[in-house]
Amino acid sequence: MSDTRRFGIEEEFFVVDAETKAVMRRMPQGFFEAAKARLGDRVGSEMLQSQIELTSSVHATASAARNELQAMRGMLGEVAAQHGLAVLASGTHPTAMWATQRASDAPRYDSVMHDLQMLGQRNIVCGLHVHAEFDDLSRRIDVMGRLMPTIPLLIALSTSSPFWQSRATGLMGYRLAAYDELPRTGLPEMFKTQAEYDDYVALLVEARVIEDSSYVWWAVRPSRRFPTLELRAPDSCTSLDDSLAIAALYRSMVRYLLRHPDFRSDLSPLSRAVAQENKWRAQRYGIHGSFVDEERRTTVSIADLVQETVTLLEEDADALGCSDDLARCLDICVRGTSADGQLTVWKSALGLAETPHDALRAVKTWIAAQTLQ
Repeated sequence: MSDTRRFGIEEEFFVVDAETKAVMRRMPQGFFEAAKARLGDRVGSEMLQSQIELTSSVHATASAARNELQAMRGMLGEVAAQHGLAVLASGTHPTAMWATQRASDAPRYDSVMHDLQMLGQRNIVCGLHVHAEFDDLSRRIDVMGRLMPTIPLLIALSTSSPFWQSRATGLMGYRLAAYDELPRTGLPEMFKTQAEYDDYVALLVEARVIEDSSYVWWAVRPSRRFPTLELRAPDSCTSLDDSLAIAALYRSMVRYLLRHPDFRSDLSPLSRAVAQENKWRAQRYGIHGSFVDEERRTTVSIADLVQETVTLLEEDADALGCSDDLARCLDICVRGTSADGQLTVWKSALGLAETPHDALRAVKTWIAAQTLQ
């Protein structure tokens, strides 16, 4: 059995003014330097100056990851408060305007922004990334392909982006609608072997389209830096509990696929098309919708599918020591995602607010408090 216990988590946040909760157009250098002094290499910049990222250590237990991530969120919040700032964990910022955003000062981002033009500036979104390590790297592409039907479920459980540029979008997860404007995003291509994937990357590098595989930004991809398969589809989760629940589901599914090489081994172009449809349904409805089931040729509610998936993965979650976190996926279906919480606060505040912007300020205040709870 390939060792799948080691994993890491990356969480992206918006940096905002502590009082107004408006995003900072420029990253205050004093804040970033203080955060680096406090957190070291575990804190880093993102494509836009209004964003910051926390990267966990490599962990073998869910409890250790929880302790570190909780501590890091707390330390980042303390440093932010000392500089008149706050941090928000959410897929989109409710009121941020993309046209005013500035790229981070780094050679890599200069190149990316030159290539992407306006699309790079519109990329004011924050995500959750989970790295699952396993030693049989030749199987990463195989596992990546067979993960495809699960990606919409992970998106639905993480939705935290119902607002965009001060408007309710009607979607529970708008982030991917903006992010998937970029090239080499969305669901991965249906490569069957590591060699096929390597040929694809080599072709783009030799053609000088990309510098390396880190410019492939699929919903799940092989990591260039680490011996991992990296999940990139979920929104940044306002609740740390939600981040760890999604990590548990992802890690358990990776282990299950490694143990059962025949499971979903017959995926076809139809399967990918169905996953693409379900990805949209996850963005639109969050946990409240249903997915197309290719085998049953009908739709299945997301709540029922979560229950089936949690049951399927019980043995693997137990082996990985993340059973409690996996069970929290069921809790999300009951209490709702961050998107549900944001919309509840917004609708409640609309009745009391003098202007629609005041109602959105209540949403931002709620996100900031929940991020550090």
